[in-house]
Order: sequence, then C-alpha cells, then structure tokens
Amino acid sequence: MRYNMTCQLSKENLPEHIAIIMDGNGRWAKEKNRPRLFGHNAGMKTLRKIVKASSDAGIKILTVYAFSTENWKRSQEEVDGLMNIAVEYFKKEVGELHKNNVKIQVIGDIAGLYPKVQDAARKAMETTKDNTGLIFNVALNYGGRNDIVYAVKALMEKGVLPEEVTEERLNAELYTKGLPDPDLLIRTSGESRLSNFMLWQTAYTEFFVIDTYWPDFDQEAYYHLIEAYQQRHRRFGTA
Repeated sequence: MRYNMTCQLSKENLPEHIAIIMDGNGRWAKEKNRPRLFGHNAGMKTLRKIVKASSDAGIKILTVYAFSTENWKRSQEEVDGLMNIAVEYFKKEVGELHKNNVKIQVIGDIAGLYPKVQDAARKAMETTKDNTGLIFNVALNYGGRNDIVYAVKALMEKGVLPEEVTEERLNAELYTKGLPDPDLLIRTSGESRLSNFMLWQTAYTEFFVIDTYWPDFDQEAYYHLIEAYQQRHRRFGTA
C-alpha cells in the first residue's frame, strides 16, 4: 500500500525534525498482566503507524529512541528480546519503507550491538541510502553523553586545537551530523526527563510530554501534538 501524502494538518509551520522517546511499553504490558516483551512488540506496531503518519504529513526527519546505552542493564531476557525485535523490524519493514522513499539511518554505537542487529541495520541503511523522502533515524545503543564524547574524540583525532573548537565543528561530528536539530520532541508515558537522549541537539527543542503509553499512541494524538507545536512561538532564547 502506498502512503497517502495528504492529511488534515496545515502545511504552515510544520516541524522539520521530530524526535520521539517511545516510553511505556513495559508498563502497558504489566497493566494487561502480560510480559514486557509483549509491550515491546505492541510498540513496534505503533512505530509502523507513526512512521507512516510522519511521511503522510510531510515531516522531513523522524528520530526515535529505540534502545539506549542504559538499556543493557535490563534483564538478559528483555535485552535479547529487544534485539530480536529490532532485527524483525528491519527485515519486515525495510521493503515497505524503501518502496515509499524512506531513508533509514541508525544512529548510536552500532558496533556495540549484537552482530545480527548490526547486519540487519546495515542492510536496511544500504537498501534505502539513496531515498529522498522521510529520513527515519533509529537510535540504537544510543546515549546523548556518549554522542558528545565521541564527537570530542573525533575532533581530537583530527588534531583540532582547543581554541579551534566551535559548536559547528562539534556538531559536525555527532551521530546526527548534517541534520537540523529536532524542532519537536515527544515523550509518551508521562515521564518528564530526557533519559540521555539527544542532549546536545535538543537545546532549543519544543517538548511535549503525554501520559499515553507508547503502544496506545496513534496518528490522531500525533497530529494533535504537531498542531499544538504549530501554535507555539519559538524564541531560541531571544526573549
């Protein structure tokens, strides 16, 4: 099925880059007396809908927080399950995403992931690398602090002197290099924190925290938040 490129959103003041902390899968499952992985699988289905909704709305960049550097502290069963879900997602979705001109990028320490996840991620990126539609960033084994540390190391390896370090140079070494910072960040499940996600990039991002668990998040709620963003006046610290 081809994506429908029309929707009810106004094209005025659309956010160019939306970031999402997909939170609440485990609690959603617990409330249903189901295992946490049941919630993560449900969350994967929600992700499919939100990627489509982003493309339909004309959003240029969508970045989702899929697996953090801290998530390795979870039980081995859950970590293994999350890795399997990541592989399954790439294998099942890459064909449809490619058909709809979506470019997949995986950001984070890919080398630290399970080999099967690395392989699936790299194949997805290779397949879609020349696409010109929605840029879909999947943050896997990602941490905002690590992002900055790696950028600093990259500058040092290039021999950049302290007095030569600028925001622009550091920005060019981040996982999101070449992309504008997020205009809008959405966090589901009601938690009001960044959880080490895009610490550098979200300096002037507009935040929306909603109580809905990620598996219950849908296009209607998503578009409602985008409409709310469109009503905000961004000042970037000028007033």
